[in-house]
Amino acid sequence: MSGMLKITLVKSMIGRPEKHRKVLRAMGLTKLNRSIELNDTPSVRGMVHKVSHLVVAEEK
Repeated sequence: MSGMLKITLVKSMIGRPEKHRKVLRAMGLTKLNRSIELNDTPSVRGMVHKVSHLVVAEEK
């Protein structure tokens, strides 16, 4: 797990629990259809798993 993950916010965080919003903000996702690249680590994988219904993750 030393690669990168490209994570894109595809669904709005409006009406979602505060825990989900905090996870998205911690990853750096604030607006719809924005993408970020993060290191592929177990903690990032856990964050993606927590909000998997709101984001799309691709390995790079």
